[in-house]
Amino acid sequence: MSFDIPLFELNFGEEEAQAVAEAVRSRWISMGPRTAELERRFAEHIQAPYALAVNSCTAALHIATAMTVGPGDEVIVPSLTFVATVNAVRYTGATPVFADITSLGDLSIDPEDVRRKITPRTKAILPMHYGGFPCDMDALTAIAREHQLTVIEDAAHAPASRVHGKYAGAIGEFGCFSFFSNKNITCAEGGMLVLQKEEDARRARLLRSHGMTTVSFERAKGHATKYDVLELGYNYRIDDIRAALALVQLDKLGGDIQRRAILRQHYLEYLAGLDGIVVPYLDYPHASSNYIFVVVLKEGGAERRDAVRQQLAERGIQTSVHYPAVHRFNIYAEGAPELPKTDYVADSLITLPLFYDMTEDQVRRVCRELQSAL
Repeated sequence: MSFDIPLFELNFGEEEAQAVAEAVRSRWISMGPRTAELERRFAEHIQAPYALAVNSCTAALHIATAMTVGPGDEVIVPSLTFVATVNAVRYTGATPVFADITSLGDLSIDPEDVRRKITPRTKAILPMHYGGFPCDMDALTAIAREHQLTVIEDAAHAPASRVHGKYAGAIGEFGCFSFFSNKNITCAEGGMLVLQKEEDARRARLLRSHGMTTVSFERAKGHATKYDVLELGYNYRIDDIRAALALVQLDKLGGDIQRRAILRQHYLEYLAGLDGIVVPYLDYPHASSNYIFVVVLKEGGAERRDAVRQQLAERGIQTSVHYPAVHRFNIYAEGAPELPKTDYVADSLITLPLFYDMTEDQVRRVCRELQSAL
């Protein structure tokens, strides 16, 4: 099915094509100088001491969890997230423990439910900054300090979000970002791991590339002729072609964020007074990347939500659902706790179109058709 108004469109231009061409012409396309430049500039952007480019946010999450927990440990996670957030915990042999969201108007993990889920086996908290709206990090970091827990931020949605002057992803011990095709910064596939400690950054570099003490670019340039393998690592490297794309996208991030903020205000204007929906984060006071725009239906559940989405699709408007609740998936359902607010939202949420080149007229049309469908 084709859509007059898609859910998302790439913010790509000739700059991205030129950057890829230059990387290819350089004759070095695997991880090399462009990757190093991306790491340096991203660390500057987020005001963090260390940033490590990887091939996905999943890889960043796995490295962070592998450095923190193992079999027998527990990590408190949200269920209203992409499944990779939770899978990363399972990769290590640790157990994900699901916490509920705060409310229909705040889809972030609930600090009070986090506190209730802590046991002697709990070693970390893994919040996800839903839609680019940072969680209550003051509360979560206070809980972590009280119980000596590590905070691993899933900041896949939040490359420019801030709370009290601190960037999401640079508040906890680890921050994990996504450069997937529909994110604010994209290079098709890619991610970034942000770290606070030099020793963690040193070990993460080993884990990114097979546990090897040198990488191929260093050896090719004659900076090293041999290497050792210090521990069991992974192949989570990014390449310089994608790093070149991400560098251009990083340059565009400020404009992207400004445009999305304007589009969100248009949505709020045209949805004002519409009965039957909740707009999450309506009066959110901090800076957000506005990665997605969602509404929650006040009644009707999944059947009505799906009917509304179908009507919008028939009228040329693409929508989505961010996300099915992870604790309901077969792999995680056994023994999962009751999460009534997450269950309600997962059945009632609609993700509406939002992208850089979207126009005010398109926002107005989406809101008009949503009202009609409701």
